Amino acid sequence: MSEITIRRATAADSRRLTRLVQGSSAYRGPYAVMVDGYRVGGAYIEHHPVHVAVDADGRVLGFYALLLDEAELDLAFVADDAQGLGIGRLLMEHMAGEARAAGLTAVRVVAHPPAEEFYLRTGARRTGTVAASGRVFWDRPELSYDLTGPAALTGPASTDPTDPAASTDPTDPAGPDADAA
Repeated sequence: MSEITIRRATAADSRRLTRLVQGSSAYRGPYAVMVDGYRVGGAYIEHHPVHVAVDADGRVLGFYALLLDEAELDLAFVADDAQGLGIGRLLMEHMAGEARAAGLTAVRVVAHPPAEEFYLRTGARRTGTVAASGRVFWDRPELSYDLTGPAALTGPASTDPTDPAASTDPTDPAGPDADAA
C-alpha cells in the first residue's frame, strides 16, 4: 500500500466525497435510504472540519467530518476497495487528535448499525441507543470516544493489512447519522 496522507478537505472535494458516500456498499439494501440523494456539499466542507485520507496518487480512500460545536462525529466513510487496510483507524486517530486540539474531551457517534463493532474496536464505548425516526427505520447505537482516558485513541495507525491491529472489518465505513442523511 502506498503512503497515506490525511488533509483538510476543500469544497473541490465535494463530488468525490459525495460519490464515496452514495457508492458505499455498507448502504445497500434497507440502509440505502440513509444516503439516497445525500450530498457532501462544498459549504458543509468549508464550515466543518472535514478531513480526507488520500494515497500518493491523490485518490480519496476515506474521510470524516467532525462537528466541533456538537462534539460529534457526523460522517465517516472508507472507500469499499480501501477497507481492511487500517484507513478507518487512521481517520479515527486523526479525528481524536483534532478533537483534542479543539478542546473536546469526548466525541459522540450515532453509528450505522453495522459499523458499531468498528467504533468499539477503535476505542469508543456504547452509551445508548438512538430510536428510529424520520427516514431511519431502525434504532442506531450511540457511542462515545473518551479523549481523556487510557482507552483514548493515540499513536500512529498501522496500515499494514497483515498487522492484527489494522482494521479488517468490511463494515469499516461508519455512516452518517440521522441528522446528516
